[in-house]
Amino acid sequence: MHYYQIAVDAPLPTVLTYKSENELKRGQSVIVPLGKRKANGVVINSTPDAGPHQLKDIISIDETQPVLSDKFVSWLEWLSDYYVHPIGQVTSLAFAPLSANVKKRKSSKAPVVKTYQQSQPMTLTEEQAACFTAISKSSEFSVHLLHGVTGSGKTEIYLQLLADVLEKNQTGLVLVPEISLTPQLVERFAARFGEKIAVIHSHLTEREKTDQWWSAVKGEKKILIGARSALFCPINNLGLIIVDEEHEPSYKQDEKLKYNARDSAIVLAKQMNCPILLGSATPSLESWAHAISGKYQLHQMKHRVSHRSLPHVDVIDMREKQNSNPDLPFWLSTPLYNAIVETLEKKQQVALFLNRRGIAQTTMCRACGFTHRCPNCEITLTLHGERHLVCHYCEYTTRKEDYCPQCKDGELAALGMGTEQLEKDMQKLFEAAVVARADRDEITSRESLEELIKRMEDDEINILVGTQMIAKGLDFKNLTLVGLVMADVGFNLPDFRSTERSFQLLTQVSGRSGRHFDDGGKVIIQTYNTEYPALEFSKTADFEGFAKGELELRKELLYPPYGRLASIRIIGSNLKSVEETAELCAERAKKLKSRNEQKPSAYSEIQVLGPAPSPLFKIRNQYRYHLLLKAPPTGVLSSFCRQLLGDLKWASTGTKVQVDIDPIHLL
Repeated sequence: MHYYQIAVDAPLPTVLTYKSENELKRGQSVIVPLGKRKANGVVINSTPDAGPHQLKDIISIDETQPVLSDKFVSWLEWLSDYYVHPIGQVTSLAFAPLSANVKKRKSSKAPVVKTYQQSQPMTLTEEQAACFTAISKSSEFSVHLLHGVTGSGKTEIYLQLLADVLEKNQTGLVLVPEISLTPQLVERFAARFGEKIAVIHSHLTEREKTDQWWSAVKGEKKILIGARSALFCPINNLGLIIVDEEHEPSYKQDEKLKYNARDSAIVLAKQMNCPILLGSATPSLESWAHAISGKYQLHQMKHRVSHRSLPHVDVIDMREKQNSNPDLPFWLSTPLYNAIVETLEKKQQVALFLNRRGIAQTTMCRACGFTHRCPNCEITLTLHGERHLVCHYCEYTTRKEDYCPQCKDGELAALGMGTEQLEKDMQKLFEAAVVARADRDEITSRESLEELIKRMEDDEINILVGTQMIAKGLDFKNLTLVGLVMADVGFNLPDFRSTERSFQLLTQVSGRSGRHFDDGGKVIIQTYNTEYPALEFSKTADFEGFAKGELELRKELLYPPYGRLASIRIIGSNLKSVEETAELCAERAKKLKSRNEQKPSAYSEIQVLGPAPSPLFKIRNQYRYHLLLKAPPTGVLSSFCRQLLGDLKWASTGTKVQVDIDPIHLL
């Protein structure tokens, strides 16, 4: 009889021990009894004896799943330990959504990876060649940060590095942060590598994801491109991991396993003993600090391909009277309007960026001040169309009436604005132009995104209006004017990273302009706060200047990368229970920190801040409190959180206590 520790797909804090007459391997999939049901599990270790407990038999071996390698299982164990998440729920992520045996339905959808005319490697610029040569020397684990200005040709370096990997008969993994970055990138990769590409992202069906997953696992496809979940595909013989736009906050998952795909990819590369390349025009301050300290190898490209200029940036102060034309909407300055007219006359394209969807941010009664708020969430509703009021958190909707439901007299006026209003105003002002909108309301599928990108590439769109979806990574040859309509959105959020995010967004949006023109194109930033620190640095794309000042501030406050953070969030439908659990959690944290004061604890330097209501206090009828734990950059924070939460029997009934190690959002 053999005894095995199994990671069972259930919210259990530890592995469970089962027995079997069969000899099993670490990483093998099994079916086990759990209470009155059957559950999937993964063999973690064998154990020499049964211990004091009466053990149940493993029901069967799941032959339909691949055996996970020892190194891959070690990485999954690290994820569970570091992010304080049940090991069985972590290992369950390493399998395809559907069984390989499920019968495929006939589909009329376009293939996930289309066939393109084959392209040849481009001649590298001097800067590109220097970076490529330095990175390609690495065959073992090492972390490389490729910092290149927008349009400097980072993707071509990725392609040529991966060509080297394929020559060695190894495989490559390329992570991209969002669906919006995928179509153009996939096209370039598929044109270079043909049928060797697999793609996984959220806009695929489960059948499509499963097929792509298996093609990578079986080695039929040698390069896997995908959003963060692609990291869990157990690819064999990894030779290189690339994390494109490594600074993007969407690499962090906020639900269930709250992992950061960039950081987790670095640990995976270490396990697999292969190099990893992080690329960005605006690196995260954590990665930049590691690079300038020598922990990562830094490679820089300070010029665009063919030495094309970076775009010329004008900042328009909207506090001054910038709109001398009464026919223009309130949000449109005369300089931006004139620039749009001039660009369209040259038969070139315009992109207008606003980080808000909908017609207006909210509605307000002019008589009594009433605003429509979501009954489930502590936020105002966003106006879409003429009558449609929507909550972007829980999708609650209601109809906007002409008169106020509170005072029954005043009219409800739209306040603020969104991308839908921008689109309407542009269509009215430029009747002959083709205007398109790209936001999460308009782009709902892979096909709709691919169609929009193709229309932009084919010059069928004159003015593109959008949110963050158009801000990063996209490359349109005829786009020469970018307008940031309200750059202030996001400047003053209650989050220590808001300045960094604003700088990144301003720089990345600006980088879409004039990428294929010698003069670099033009960017117009409209703002009500011209003194904002990130603004001056983004005008000249001076990342190093921005990073120097921001890192000095982080160091003073012990924020990452000089300290570590953990957020403990308490959630529940009963406000009193949530408050009581939050207070109890804070007391437990302070006791755990100060225990055995005569003998200094490894936890003594941890700061416990809070509890306090979360900035987004109520979402989907759930009240939210949080504690923030701040610690020196040592490895104690995860173990502290594990001890703090324990078995959670102390928490009030109906409340959830969630831990987020290295949180990206503090809202």
